[in-house]
Amino acid sequence: MKKILLYTSLSIAGMVSTVSCTKDLTTLNNDIKKPEVVAASALYSSATKELADLLTSTNVNLNIYRLIVQHWTENTYLDESNYNLIKRSIPDLFWSAIYTDVLKDLKEAKGVVEKDAVISAATKKNRLAQIEIMSIYATSVAVNTFGNVPYSKSMDIDNPFPVYEDGQAIYNDLLTRLDAALASFDASDEGFGAANMLFKDNEISNWIKFGNSLKFRLGMILIDAAPEKAATAVTEAEPKAFDTQGEIAVFPYSTVPPNTNPLWEDLVQSGRHDFNATTVMLDQLKALNDPRIGQFFTKVGGQFVGLKYGTKGSYVNYSHPGDKLEKKDLPGVFIDYTEIEFLRAEAIERTLLAGDAATHYNNAIANSIISWGGTPAEVTAYLAQPTVAYATATGTYKQKIGLQKWIAFYNRGFDAWVEARRLDYPVFVPGPGAISAWPVRFTYPVNEQNLNKENYDKGSLSLGGDGDRVTTKIFWDK
Repeated sequence: MKKILLYTSLSIAGMVSTVSCTKDLTTLNNDIKKPEVVAASALYSSATKELADLLTSTNVNLNIYRLIVQHWTENTYLDESNYNLIKRSIPDLFWSAIYTDVLKDLKEAKGVVEKDAVISAATKKNRLAQIEIMSIYATSVAVNTFGNVPYSKSMDIDNPFPVYEDGQAIYNDLLTRLDAALASFDASDEGFGAANMLFKDNEISNWIKFGNSLKFRLGMILIDAAPEKAATAVTEAEPKAFDTQGEIAVFPYSTVPPNTNPLWEDLVQSGRHDFNATTVMLDQLKALNDPRIGQFFTKVGGQFVGLKYGTKGSYVNYSHPGDKLEKKDLPGVFIDYTEIEFLRAEAIERTLLAGDAATHYNNAIANSIISWGGTPAEVTAYLAQPTVAYATATGTYKQKIGLQKWIAFYNRGFDAWVEARRLDYPVFVPGPGAISAWPVRFTYPVNEQNLNKENYDKGSLSLGGDGDRVTTKIFWDK
């Protein structure tokens, strides 16, 4: 099995290059600064980076998932730690980023590839499949954030008021689309080549593994809502998903702006010091003697000191995100071997797969520790503790896996939020100034309420529960 390595240098030319037709630039009405046709590779690369930024950023106007899952807490301005999504229009900005910056560009890239008469048929199929997989990934993020959303009728200039479609029906269609994309790959050819972004090499075999890993994830998210549909997806995808330590699909940020990791921009370039470790996170890491603690956070006076979630405090008096998170080129993770091994352990417990759940649980933890810079000896010592060992750790399989997944997803706040809702663990206690219970979804954007009111009203009603509230569960959250 060939190990999938990180792609450590951005194809800058691929991200900014454009293709334009030759015209008389002296024509009065011709905008010479605007390309008439943008290269598919540029559109695809831009959309991939925007999606990575959306999931990786810690900008409080856009991504507050590290706060929601209480890995971090704010120390001065507490609105987001108090679950105030409206003050900074977070749902509006997240919605716009998904639809305008990601899905729209992917749709445009697809159109350009389909019209390309120069590339080979095999290359065209591979590029379309790569675009499709990223579109499916992004759409699942939208559903997992809001629930029922515009889908088949969205991003149509002739239909400015799209209907909200059922989240479960969208998931079903995503799996159908994913199957078609995976079946269309031609491993004898390449796709976007150096602009593929997610892997160091251009082998389509990596994309097939990535696509199946995504299918495995979607199947497990669907398991409580549609068991039969989910079981089929899981059993089909699992044998073809990531299965080797170190395998990972990442966005390869650069040390050169503007393609640096947005965490560096938020934590270093901005000059702001808004975030500290929570007592919730640090107390758990210390209780388990977790070797990742020094990679996750800094010490204060030789100790790891947490700030109580949702309370004010001086940045310098409490541990804050570790140096590794301040690296300009820290990759942004889409899916990795750690996640897939946790899914295998859970699938075995649910009798969807055969095997030993403890083995995969151990593999997941080991991969996480090693990827953060730990040693095999630290892995062995950590797993040997009764509080960590699968046979003796506290709780049901959901609690054991949920706790360790929450720790392993330390720098993947969005995925940690999805899994905490799905596995019902850890259980988070809101801070003293919280304006709502723990959020299990984002409310719809205010712009949708104002500009697409009829469909917004229908979409809110179709959610059930309390309608468009942060406490209304998404269909898969049973």
